[in-house]
Amino acid sequence: MLFTIPDLLSAEAVADLIAQLEQADTVDGKTTAGWHAKTVKQNQQLDPKHPATAAMIDQVHQVTLKHPLFQSAARPRRIHTLRFNRYSDGMAYGRHTDSALMSGFRSDLSFTLFLSDPDSYEGGELVVEGADSEQAYKLQAGSMLVYPSSSLHRVEPVVSGVRWAAIGWVQSQVRDPAAREILFELDTARRSLFAQYGKTDEFDLITKSLNNLVRRWVD
Repeated sequence: MLFTIPDLLSAEAVADLIAQLEQADTVDGKTTAGWHAKTVKQNQQLDPKHPATAAMIDQVHQVTLKHPLFQSAARPRRIHTLRFNRYSDGMAYGRHTDSALMSGFRSDLSFTLFLSDPDSYEGGELVVEGADSEQAYKLQAGSMLVYPSSSLHRVEPVVSGVRWAAIGWVQSQVRDPAAREILFELDTARRSLFAQYGKTDEFDLITKSLNNLVRRWVD
């Protein structure tokens, strides 16, 4: 399941992060790529040794985990890896799929938090492939795209300007993506029902079924 979280970060929070990132040191993005991905990865990443790196990672980590849509749709056990990357003129990340295991944790979902104003750079779309089509994404600064880590995807070449983003990987409590989607739809339905009619008998039955499925599917 793929979903977006608009305005995860406020304009002020984005501006603060960009100001810090533009003053920070970067390293070659190939340093964190798998042996095959190194051949198609051309970007820079925030130096993990930079003094402000840990605080910036924690800021994005906390606001992401607290978002109700992220909680309901991703059912996160942990965000196990989070980085900031930078693309400038000519940089791109060719077609690839993310590693199934990172630092010993399973990658079920990947996310990109767009930090640069889409009008400030040309190109740089995140393209996610489906079974018979592909979709390009270039979200507003502060908005996040969450997509299956199993998806083939790429970042198109940046023609001009600079594209900053935060990227991360999630291990879900629910391994099966189809089960995760069912839980999300049930949760969405019961919340809508509650908002319209309150705690009805129907709400209680949906909640019972939802919780019983969670017991069955969470590992």
